Amino acid sequence: MAVCALTNKKRMSGNKVSHSNIKTKRFCHPNIQKKRIFDTETGRFVKLALSTRAIRTLNKHSLSALIRKVFSF
Repeated sequence: MAVCALTNKKRMSGNKVSHSNIKTKRFCHPNIQKKRIFDTETGRFVKLALSTRAIRTLNKHSLSALIRKVFSF
């Protein structure tokens, strides 16, 4: 199943509602892309499955800063 490695985005479930108001289950999947990201702290490339929202956030912040932000409790 498609899950973002950083933001943990998964599929969302909902209902598809017809004109006659019949409800059937449907799913909205996140836009997951496999990317090769350079980690400046370790000096290595890391392959991650990321949502496009996480990729846009990585363009603003570094990988280690994003990990600290996401996993800080």
